[in-house]
Order: sequence, then structure tokens, then C-alpha cells
Amino acid sequence: MNQFPTPSRRKFLQQLGYISVGFTLVGGCELKDHPPQASRVDFLGDLPRSLNQSNGVNAWLEILEDGRLRVFSGKVELGQGIRMAIRMVAAEELDMDLEKVEVHLAETGVTPNEGYTAGSGSIKNSAMAVRYAAATARSELLKLAAAKWKISEESLNLNNGTVTSTIDNQSIKIQEVLQGAQINTEVTTPVRIKAKKDHRYVGKAIPRKDIEKMVAGDTVYIQDLRFPGMVHARVVHPPNHQAKLLSVDHSQLAKVVPGVIKTVVNGSFLGIIAEREYQAVQAESHLRAHSRWNTTKVFPKAEALYNHIRSIADSPENIRDHGDVRASFSKSQTLKATFTKPYIKHASMGPGCAIAIYHQDMLHLWSNSQGVYPLRQAIAALLGMDEEKVHITSVPGAGCYGHSTPDDAAADAALLALEYPGKHVRIQWSRADENTCEPYGSAIIAELEASLDETGKIVAWKSDIWTDSHSTRPNKDPGTLLAARQLEDPMHMQSRGYRGGGHRNGDPYYSIPSLQLNAHFFDGPLRVSSLRSLGAYGNIFAIESFMDQLADQAGKDPLDFRIEHLEDQRAVAVIRKVREMTLSVTTGTGEGLGYAFSRYKNNDAYAAIAVKVAVDTRGAVSLIKMWAAVDHGEVINLDGIKNQTEGGMI
Repeated sequence: MNQFPTPSRRKFLQQLGYISVGFTLVGGCELKDHPPQASRVDFLGDLPRSLNQSNGVNAWLEILEDGRLRVFSGKVELGQGIRMAIRMVAAEELDMDLEKVEVHLAETGVTPNEGYTAGSGSIKNSAMAVRYAAATARSELLKLAAAKWKISEESLNLNNGTVTSTIDNQSIKIQEVLQGAQINTEVTTPVRIKAKKDHRYVGKAIPRKDIEKMVAGDTVYIQDLRFPGMVHARVVHPPNHQAKLLSVDHSQLAKVVPGVIKTVVNGSFLGIIAEREYQAVQAESHLRAHSRWNTTKVFPKAEALYNHIRSIADSPENIRDHGDVRASFSKSQTLKATFTKPYIKHASMGPGCAIAIYHQDMLHLWSNSQGVYPLRQAIAALLGMDEEKVHITSVPGAGCYGHSTPDDAAADAALLALEYPGKHVRIQWSRADENTCEPYGSAIIAELEASLDETGKIVAWKSDIWTDSHSTRPNKDPGTLLAARQLEDPMHMQSRGYRGGGHRNGDPYYSIPSLQLNAHFFDGPLRVSSLRSLGAYGNIFAIESFMDQLADQAGKDPLDFRIEHLEDQRAVAVIRKVREMTLSVTTGTGEGLGYAFSRYKNNDAYAAIAVKVAVDTRGAVSLIKMWAAVDHGEVINLDGIKNQTEGGMI
């Protein structure tokens, strides 16, 4: 990995805009047989939003001098396998071998700005942007070759980096077609894409290449990354996110701990830089023992948490309302249920880590942030620097889905790198730091109420959701970074972040004549942000548990009950499939089968699951087996879908 990345030729070409290309023919090789050309169809739908900001082919891919393809994506690898999926769609549209395609992910100034890798949007935004860019590139390459040879594009064959004439067998490599230039044509509809029936890769199960490195313990994660001459740092984090540093005595530190390079005190930000990692650990321990903090009690007793949440919540906001819920409740049999979800840690396998170097007026950062461009905004605002002077390279983290500590670690590294220029400064959080200071997934209360008519169908439903924010991810507001709030001149968050995620999937996907969803927002006692699916899994747990209670009250089979409340046949199909999968399953004493259904965000993938469990006389539950039927829409990498589905089930 380069210590000081330099601007690429690609970036230079982007600044020039469209390049008109000419070339001279080189002697073609004789081909006796032409690989059959896949059929193409016109895509006339909406282009992904990632193409709104970067709609030139050159923003998404470049042809290298040896004819290989380099693809660019602003998304990061979180274990979801986006690198392989993007590689597959690019190879598919350009009829190239997978081995000739490489994918470059998330680097400021190099890849497109695609914001955060979040919300399960990487395939439908980034991978589809690459698909349409690659398809446009194919059309342009054929158009250039046809113009030179003065023959029709229909007479040309593009296969694995070579354009061949089916008339006289003359051929040319695509890099020779371009002669060092790149394609910067705008991607517009209609786009000629490969017909699904002719797909060579897409829809198949292709294992990721990075798994072997992970198993072998190779350098994969940010926690593994090392640079020559790198120094090591630690930050003494406060005992809670509201504590302030009163005093610190570091006068004896250099005598007690060898290798200490610098101690940095800025308000409540207390950092140490040392030659070796263990020296930094020892220095942190010494400083923690010789510092005083004012601490305030911020968390109520566990048994009082939910009453506390209710007491601090704002007045309810109506999110969705149709029909007449109140009138329906007064005429029908009504059931009520309350469900709670506590604060939940991400507890990443690898605690927060980042590396930074300040060199020649440029700050370079390596981070497993889920959004390198938003992080750049926050870091620049924190340091009072021009964004163009901050360069961030994405490196995978041994972490999790959601906003945990990578961005905060990057801020720590940036602050300390400015204090010690010219050297790579590696910051590593401890497990205690991670679990104490990370932003948790918000606690939630879900109160549900529903009415059944005389036939046992739901006629009215009311959901009330109590929730804190579900995203305080970094952006142009530096207060989203923990270190910014600890400086002598603190920068606090300017808003309460994205609260809408709390009521995600709070309204059932089922067809109900009268339905109301209300959100009760609160500013809770703990630091919070995105945890995978935000409020959805808590709300789905509540809804599906309540659906079982309603089915029982109606005297109906729980799957039949769900199906009769669904109009979407794709939803019905996954439920019927999971029933089919479990028809022959038998249960013994103390055993049972449970079912659930959801459609993520009520507009994305469908899933139905079945779980066989055993419950002993003490009430302890043990898992025996699980089944799932899912409908993701078009399958890109079947291996990735299996991994994601099984991971979610676990």
C-alpha cells in the first residue's frame, strides 16, 4: 500500500472531460472461430442514484495498459462481498474473464463519492452503476472500432479484451483502440445490457477471493496494516461520554515508560504517542491512573430504563395514518402488546483502529469507515483544513455492520498525526474503549394494538414506537466525531441525527384497512447511532410476535393468517416456500416450530423463516434448526446471498 498516494492518470483525464480517440490498426491475429455473441437488451428504467453525481464511464472504470479492467466503486467491503459482485457485473457486460478485472474500493479523489455503505444499497446503486457504465463502455469501444474499419458495429465481436471483425478476422486489443485515453461518455438510457439468459457469471455462486487471506491470517484488516517507521498511539478515553478532564500529571511518564515520544493534552482529549505499541499501552495506563475526571451519572437503573425513556420522549409524531383506527377499535375485539429492546453494542471483533500521516501539507488516513467522503468532510471541519488536503483510503475492518468506532479512531489518529508530522501514527482502541465509547443501537419500546373482525381478520392496527436517533454518522458536522466534543474548544453535534430509522418497518407490510404509526422521539442517556437494520429488527420482532398472538386469538394457522393479510404475491411465495420446507418436520415434547416474515423497509428484499426450538421445564430455549426462504430480486452472486442470509439467521 502506497505511503503517499499520487493523483492517477484517470483523475487527470477526468479533469479534461471527453476525449476523442483515434488509432492505427495493428496486425490482427487469425481467428478461425468467433465466440458466440451474447444477446443484448435495452435497459430503459431509472438509473441508480450513484450515477447522478458521477455519470461518466471514466468515473467507474478504466482500461489499463495491459488490457485489464480496473473498476471503481465508492462503497466499502464490510464482509458483504461487494467487491466480487461488482467484479462480476463488470466482467459480464464487457465479456471479460474475471481474472482480468480488478476492483478499487472507496478512496477519496479516486473513486466516486457514494456516501455511506449502508442501508443494503450497494448492489442496486454501486454495482448497477458499474453494470451500466461497463455496458456503455462496450458500446463505445465497438463504435470506435467500427468507425476506424468503416464497417457496422454489428459485424464486430468483443471478447476478453479483443475486438474482432467477423467479416475478415482482423482484430485489435481494447487498450490499442483507446491508445492511452479513457472513455468518458455519459451513461444515459437506453443502455444495451447483456440479456440474463446469456449471463456467464451473474447469478452463479462465485466464492470471494479474500476469504483465503482471512483464514491464513494475511494482512487484510486495518488492524493488520503496518508502515515502515510507524509510531503507535493511544487515547485515554473518558469514563463516559459526558465526562470532562479536570487534571492530568504526566511529569513522570517518560521516566516510567520508555519510548514515549509525545503527550498531547487538548481540553479533555488526552493522547500519547510512543515508539512501540506496548509502550503506548503502558503510557495510557499511567496517564489514566494520574488523571482526574468529573463524572456524571447518565444511565438510570436497568429496571427503570423504559419508564425513563417514556418520561423524556417528545410528543408523538404521526408517521403514517390511513383509515379510521379509533372507530375500528371501538367496534371490534382489540388486543394490545408491548415489546422492548435494550441498548445494544456493536462489539466489533476488532476494536477501533486507524493510521494517519501528515506530510507536506496533506493528511493521509487509512480507515475502515463506512463512508470515506463523509468522514473527509468531518475530519476537515474538525481540523479546519481544506477537504482537498485530506485523503482517505478505505481498508476493511474486523468489524460489523453499522456505525461503531472506525470514524472516531480516524479522528484520534488525525489529531495526533498533526502533532507529530512526517510519521505514520497508528491509533488502536482497547476492548474497554470500544465497549464504553462506541455509539450503541438505540433502546426501543414498541406498543402495538390491533382489532379483529368477526371473521378473524385484522381491521385496524396502531404502532407506537419510542426511539432515539439511529444515525449520528460523520458528515460536515465535526461534532459527530467523539474527539471533537472533547477538545478545549469543543464542537458538539448540531442535530440529533437521523431519527427516522427508529420506526423503520414499524408499520406492518400486511394489508390492513385502518393503520396508524406514531413515533415518540427521545434524546437518551447514551451515545447512539446505526446498528444493522436500525429499528427494523426490533420492530419486526414485535410485529411478528404480535401476529402470532392475533392468529391464536383468531383460531387460525399462523402462516395462513399471514397469507390472508398479504396482497403481494412475492411475499406470499416466500411464506409458502418456508412452509413447504418444513412440512415433514416433526416436533417432540417441549419442541415447537416458529415462523416469521418481513420485507426490509417494506420495499426491499423479502424473507420468511422457520425455527425449530426446544424449551425445557426451566424455560431455557435451545435452537435445533432454522430454515429461510428469501426473494432478493435479481441474484448477482449466489454465494454472497447465501452468506448474508445465513449470517443474518445466526
